[in-house]
This record gives sequence, C-alpha cells and structure tokens, in this order.
Amino acid sequence: MQNPESKSSRRSFLSGAGVAGATTFTIIRPELVSGFAPAKLKAGLIGCGGRGTQAVVDMMKGDPHVDLVSMGDLFEDKLEGSLRTLKTRQDMAPFQERLKVEPNKRFTGFDSYRKVIASDVDVIMLAAPPGWRPLHLEAAVQAGKHVFCEKPLGTDPVGVRKSMAAARLADEKKLTIVCGAQRRSDPFYLEKVDQIKNGAIGDVVGLYVYWVGTPVVQNPNGNTKGWGEMEWQHRNWYSNLWLCGDQVVEQHLHNIDVGCWVMGTHPVKVVASGGAVWRPKNNDIYGNIYDHLSSDFEFANGVRMSSYCRQYPRGCYQRVDEIVAGSKGRWGLNQTKGGPGYVNEHTKLMKSIRGEGPRLNEAHALAESTMTCIMARESAYSGLEITWDMIMASQQDLMPKENEWKLDAKHDNGPAPVPGIYKFI
Repeated sequence: MQNPESKSSRRSFLSGAGVAGATTFTIIRPELVSGFAPAKLKAGLIGCGGRGTQAVVDMMKGDPHVDLVSMGDLFEDKLEGSLRTLKTRQDMAPFQERLKVEPNKRFTGFDSYRKVIASDVDVIMLAAPPGWRPLHLEAAVQAGKHVFCEKPLGTDPVGVRKSMAAARLADEKKLTIVCGAQRRSDPFYLEKVDQIKNGAIGDVVGLYVYWVGTPVVQNPNGNTKGWGEMEWQHRNWYSNLWLCGDQVVEQHLHNIDVGCWVMGTHPVKVVASGGAVWRPKNNDIYGNIYDHLSSDFEFANGVRMSSYCRQYPRGCYQRVDEIVAGSKGRWGLNQTKGGPGYVNEHTKLMKSIRGEGPRLNEAHALAESTMTCIMARESAYSGLEITWDMIMASQQDLMPKENEWKLDAKHDNGPAPVPGIYKFI
C-alpha cells in the first residue's frame, strides 16, 4: 500500500464544470483516488430496495475489508426493512460486525442521497430507481467518491448524457466506477467474449439477444394505502416510464450490452416495434410501458443485432441469453442465475480502489449501452428509424424538477405511447 503522504503531487485540484457547470475547484482527498485507499473502506448505500439490499450482501462476500456505514432511501420503511433483512439473512451471519449503520447515518427523503454522500464514506452504491441514476452518479463523482452503479445509467437521453459527463469527470479525478452489468464480471462471459474478439468463431456476422421472462408489477392491488401520486409512482416504479425506462432499458440492457461489448461499440441505427398486450394501457398499476419490444439494430460495419424482450405472465415461455454468429461458427452465451458476476463486480471494484489492479471505469460502456436501449425504445414508441446521432441530440428529459420533489406532487407520466401519435423529441 502506497503512503499517500509521500505522493503529495497526486493531490488534484479539479474543476467540476465538466458535469454541472460549477466554477469552483474541489480538493480531492488523495486517499479517495484509486491506489490511495485506506485498508478499511467505508460504503454508503443509496436505494434500499431488493437490488440495493442484495448489492450489500454481494459486497460483503466480495471483499472482507469494507463496512456499510450509511444508508439512504426515499422511504423509511424501505430503509429499515433492508437493514432488518441484512441483520437476519442467514448468509449475512458472518458479516454482522461490518454492518455499522448507526441511527444518525440513516437518511430518508428526496435529499437522502446528498446526506449519504456527505457521511464520510469512500464508496457509494447506487441502487435507487434508474430515473435518479444520473443525478446520484453526478453528485457522487463531484464529491470524489468511488461508485458501484447499478444499471441502467438513466431513462432518457438528457440523463444519460449527464452520466457520460460524470464518467469523464471520474477519469479526471482517477475515481473507480463499476456498474451492475454482472456479465462483465462473470468468468464465463469474460473468457468467451475475449475468445470471440480474438477470432475463435471468425468475423462476427450477426447477434441475437433475448430477455423473455415474468413481469415486474410491484403493487398488483393498486394504491390501496392512499399514497400521493409521486409516492405511488415510486412504490410502483417499474410501471412508470420516467423511473424505469421500460423493460428494454431496465432489464434487457444486460443482453444488449453483451452485444455492444462483443462489437466494441454501439449501433448506429435501429428500427423497433412493440406494444402492450396483457398490460392494460393507461392503468396506474401497469403504468405506461410496453410488455414486448423487438429491435433490429445495425452497426457501422453492417452487422445487425436482433433484440427481443417480453414480459409474459407466469407459466409462459422464458428465455434470457445471447447468440453470437461468426463466419466460422456460432456460440450461445447464457448466464447461470446467481452467477459469480454479482460478487466479482464488488471484488474488482475494491481492488481497483486500492490500486491492486487497473483503475476501472465501466460507466462509459454502460452509458452507451443504456443510450442504445433508449434508442430502441424511442423507435418503437414513435414508429421511426432512430439513429445514434438523433438519440444523442434528443432533448427528452423525463425527470421532475426539484420543486416537484414532494410525495404528494403530480408528475405527468404521460399515456402509453402510440406510434404515429407519440412524438420523438
């Protein structure tokens, strides 16, 4: 471990203007820069739902020298429920002494993310609903924190471009970002993608990616507790476009990201179609997203990627995998559920922070994959061919303004999109 006091030249005076237009300078503590980390790291969690709770478990298993010291969520019951789960899960029994979230480090409300970031932590774990991801990522990087960032990196082009800017700032500050695309940390995928890139099946001539599974409906009985509109949207967030991005963005990103990873870049255009069949339109339980969407992507070299995602009611057909067709053969890629990538992504995150391996910043690739998924969604919604240049220039911004951050506020979530009526912005 290098002594940070012997490396004073590594103190960085870096402007935050690259993300938020700030004109002041920020002094970055050298111990937070990759390679200068303390032996014992302190983590804070933002977003205490199922994914955030499991990320803590995976972090504990992935590295023995990191403690959870701070938590934040919009809702107190979610935060306390997560902490209760972490204290009672059988597989968390060996790690109880590393749960150090004192009552004064438990924050709730729309500004809880700011309080977690400011609570003397080294690593921020971002697992709130995806609509908030760009704002939270931007704030964490500006504060000089290393980040574990769940996917996707936004739900609209304005937000994803904010995540892209945060990724660039992280490079300037020599911070680590690892994202929750666990296939990129799975030994099987790492080996196979490397072999494909080295010509094991010849030139890649086509890709086929699938996520066909069961639905996500968080409150099937509706708003029975009389929550305000904004609170209801958050407690049923997967059904609301601005919070989840639709299935192609929130879930199918895993498979589309594999295709982009294999190709080493993003597609240049897409034509997509989709709709809602079993998900009733304009119903506040099922929201304003599609339940199926198919896409025909084209890369700059002419290779095409066929993508299909669908949510069926339970008991129907399921498929989650990828196929890479080469000039010399075809390989199927399929992650085993609960595979090692979930834990490995935290192991490599902590190693990168301590300088025990290369500094990692996966936000660049995952932001491009997120934008690729949004490009497909907007094509299906509008009925138009959407190019990469079009989506990168899009001014779509689904987030409520800060003065609307109230649980009883009414955020216009829009009706279910109809091609020919829906307007691409």
